[in-house]
Amino acid sequence: MTASATEIQARTLAGYAHASALRQIHDRDWVLDRVTGEPEVLLDLGSGIGQLLHEALERHPSLRLAVGLERSEHRIAEAAELLSARGDRVRLHRADLTAPPELPELPDGADVVTMTSVLHWLYPDEERTLDWISRQLAPDGVFLLTTYHPDRDAHGLGGEDDLVRDALVALGTERSAVPSVFSDGGVLPIATRTRTESELGALLERFFHVDSSLERDAVVTVESGSQYEHFHAATFGDYYARLLEPAGRAAFFTAVGESAWRRQRERGRVSEMPVRLWRLTPRR
Repeated sequence: MTASATEIQARTLAGYAHASALRQIHDRDWVLDRVTGEPEVLLDLGSGIGQLLHEALERHPSLRLAVGLERSEHRIAEAAELLSARGDRVRLHRADLTAPPELPELPDGADVVTMTSVLHWLYPDEERTLDWISRQLAPDGVFLLTTYHPDRDAHGLGGEDDLVRDALVALGTERSAVPSVFSDGGVLPIATRTRTESELGALLERFFHVDSSLERDAVVTVESGSQYEHFHAATFGDYYARLLEPAGRAAFFTAVGESAWRRQRERGRVSEMPVRLWRLTPRR
């Protein structure tokens, strides 16, 4: 059976440059607007295709080194192409953030560490990563972190999980059975992966001083179901699609897009949820 274009996109996480315009670019700019002074070293965790690193280098000529850690080999390749003109000012590492590597190029730590829309993917192993980040910061460094906090139901579903639920129902699953489909498929709802603000605040305070936090509403709108279908594939890959047998995955991606487009027509948006920006400094 030949895989559809969206299935291939989900496997490779391709097309992120376009998809990120719906949500992640807003986080990037929000974070970089709060980088002050003349930082020399920046470390971006979950650096994707290198957009934040590229923009940081544009904004801050003082940066002599920008380091990115990313798990996807396809995104690392895109980032290397985007940042090729920066030469030795950029270092990219393929790494799993639940077991991050030593970074000998940061002997004195990073002036700025950034992590946008990533932390929920590390659940329930955030402690190990946060401890590692605390040791990568320079004594006067700052860690800028964004986290999403969708409402969740009694089953722990919310945010993107709701769109996936609608898609599964459209494909024939009883709505009441969807939580069991997640459980039986070994897929933890994203809304469960995202800790509540109070839980996360307590966890962060174990490793950092919470200097401040800001909140805004992240609103996603689309111009078509196809646009959201590709956003979902580029952002979530096949995380949810594995709930279905391979023969049903192309239809699943289409159903997610149709669910999003229906919400757009009915509500004027696909989704809206709080996103928080934490400014964290070393506990020293």
